[in-house]
Amino acid sequence: MQSIRLRGRQRGHAGHGRHGIHAGDPGGVLRAPQPRLDDRRRLRRDDEKSPGRVHFRAPLPAAAATPGCRRGVVLNRENTVYEHSGNSLDNDRALAQAFLRPRGVALIGASGDPKKITSRPQRFLRAAGYAGRVVPVNPGRDEVLGEQAYRRLVDAPGEIDHAFIMVAAPEVPDAIRQCAEKGVRVATIFSAGFAELGDAGMVLQQEVLGIARDHGVRILGPNCLGLVNVQGHIPLTANAVVEQETLVPGFLSVVSQSGSMLGTLLSRAQSRGLGFSKLVSVGNECDLAVGDIANMLVDDPDTGVILLFLETFRDADRLARAARRAHDAGKPIIAYKLGRSTVGRTIANSHTGAIVGADDVANAYFRDHGIIRVETMEGLIEAPQLVLGHRPPRTRRVGVISGTGGVAAMVVDRLGVLGTEVAGPPQDMRERLSARGIEISSAPLTDIPMGGSEGGRYSAILSELLASDHCDAVVSVIGSSARTNPQVIVDRVLNAAPRDRKPLAVFLGPKAEPGLAMLQQNGVAGFNTPESCADAVHAYLEWRAPAIHPSQSLPAAAAALAAELGAGSKHEQQAARLFSAAGVPMAPNCVLRDAAQRPPFDGPYAVKLLSGDIPHKTDAGMVRLGVRDEDVREVVGDMLERAARDFPAARVEGVLVQPMVSGLAEVIVGYRRDPEVGPVVMLAMGGVTAELTKSRSVRIAPVSVGDAMGMIDEIPELAVLRGYRNLPAGDCEALARAIAAMSSLAEITAPVVEDAEANPLIVKEKGNGVLAVDSLVTLALPPAKQ
Repeated sequence: MQSIRLRGRQRGHAGHGRHGIHAGDPGGVLRAPQPRLDDRRRLRRDDEKSPGRVHFRAPLPAAAATPGCRRGVVLNRENTVYEHSGNSLDNDRALAQAFLRPRGVALIGASGDPKKITSRPQRFLRAAGYAGRVVPVNPGRDEVLGEQAYRRLVDAPGEIDHAFIMVAAPEVPDAIRQCAEKGVRVATIFSAGFAELGDAGMVLQQEVLGIARDHGVRILGPNCLGLVNVQGHIPLTANAVVEQETLVPGFLSVVSQSGSMLGTLLSRAQSRGLGFSKLVSVGNECDLAVGDIANMLVDDPDTGVILLFLETFRDADRLARAARRAHDAGKPIIAYKLGRSTVGRTIANSHTGAIVGADDVANAYFRDHGIIRVETMEGLIEAPQLVLGHRPPRTRRVGVISGTGGVAAMVVDRLGVLGTEVAGPPQDMRERLSARGIEISSAPLTDIPMGGSEGGRYSAILSELLASDHCDAVVSVIGSSARTNPQVIVDRVLNAAPRDRKPLAVFLGPKAEPGLAMLQQNGVAGFNTPESCADAVHAYLEWRAPAIHPSQSLPAAAAALAAELGAGSKHEQQAARLFSAAGVPMAPNCVLRDAAQRPPFDGPYAVKLLSGDIPHKTDAGMVRLGVRDEDVREVVGDMLERAARDFPAARVEGVLVQPMVSGLAEVIVGYRRDPEVGPVVMLAMGGVTAELTKSRSVRIAPVSVGDAMGMIDEIPELAVLRGYRNLPAGDCEALARAIAAMSSLAEITAPVVEDAEANPLIVKEKGNGVLAVDSLVTLALPPAKQ
């Protein structure tokens, strides 16, 4: 029997040194070449068919993120919420035990042919030295790979915690019924042929989920590669990387929406001296999802940092809860998410929809829930050592020391592009060094040779940077000596770096894998490229504690008015009433239904057609500004006439007239219910050119007034509101209150607010408040519960 190589604990992971667990003994090593299948493919056959009859995994259909879906639910093709019943299992230790550390495993569909993919889990478990029971289940065999097999799971004696299902998709419902009869707590479904294939697969997936839920069986998958518990010697997976790589125990745990990425992460990380605790592929996430697995890992004593590889958000609420628990437990979560190139929604009725892209929403989600986001795959692998054992920083400043100016400039340049401040040594630090005969300038980059006799000076400066409170992280850049004499260089870094220190990132300019491995093994984050180094440092400095969202800040009158208005797109006066009830100051208005009527206030006026069927009235020529008193009758009559001619199908309620309003700045305050993460609020520069803006700030809604002030600070063009030269200061406090009020629309539940926008919202001088002069809102019925 082959043995999968499992090495003892390494220095620098959660089981060593300061974490209180010492190195263990390495496992045995025996490996033989085996046929390797592309792990992006999944089983779609019974055991007796050719192993070549597999198919490539397709992306999940868009229905999995249908607009209108509340967060933290499972959605079927009919857009119906399918909620988990019973008590929350977030803290269910019995589930975590059965899932991550099962005492008995059933392999349903196990093959006796070692060349078939369905033989892998049994071979892997035995080769790894798994200490629990392994029960092969195959309706056509009494023996599988030399072990007794059973025709049905219920025929097997003893208890089973976890079933790994590898039968063809139509046979999975029966397999789940067997699990229920046997009392199996969790089933991993490796089989494909479900929601990833479209409508028919979705129906089958919902059938499987219904059976499992009725009998208390939790599901991982379907269409997933399973999991690997490296610390526990439990490779419950069909991923070929298990027999291709040496499995090194460590402090990293991974949850991935891509099964094939597990092998990529494992091989790349282990080449840097990093090891793993748990690796989990979630597949279609019909039940257990990324958030559930992350929540289990928070309680896992062998996990120090949780890595996420995400393609989309399918469980935003559950992941948010796990992230808050991880923060409380001192376990950083680092995420790499695909889809950064998506710049907007396909269809957007509001400026907000056009301005706020999917990536803006993802950034807001990660920031507000205390999740570190990295930009590169290398950053995902190399950042964990940087953040292990640390909390979110106080500042966004980094100190940089280098023995090679040109190479360091690449890191500094990238940090600048990302918006991270590189801070020069402060006066008191320079004076302390000067007293020791070391002279440095206040320049952001401290450049001093590291080799030879200069090495002591380099270490002294690095030590001071790590002790100084002028920055919250330090980058050390090392040149050619990292390749020619890595041990000496690493020792100098380690001698300058106390165990209780701020995050230290070391970038080695030349190709120096031995040096990188030495750093990682000694608990120091080493980086292979300037981009990944800057990415990881920037990500750490952008890390925030989970936001505390206000509760019950919406006036009851706003919720009552929303219920009265009902679902659908509302015209501007209806939107203005709702915004005003929520606390957003609105400009006075009146509705004229014919040219004979006159407004009750003096001009000049803003005159707009009142119709919920024409959202962008400026583009349609249905807005006139600066209309004088003597011209208002003619303008109203002309607008009503043109509306009847040009938009015969539109419902026209009349003409909305407002007094002209001026101020220091025009902004847009927008709200939308994102189909993946839920309500978000946005601030950007407003007016008719709103969609051209590059500056915007997005948060998960609702937000506090304090958070809204932070949003204002993130818009460079609004710095003028703080008072610039001789210009008057704007009423930022009133703007922040308006943003918070708009965000409170998230609390309206029946109907829900899908889209809302005040554009422009006029910011007046300090003390004079703000006024929204144009408004838009769309309400929708909440998803039906099943």
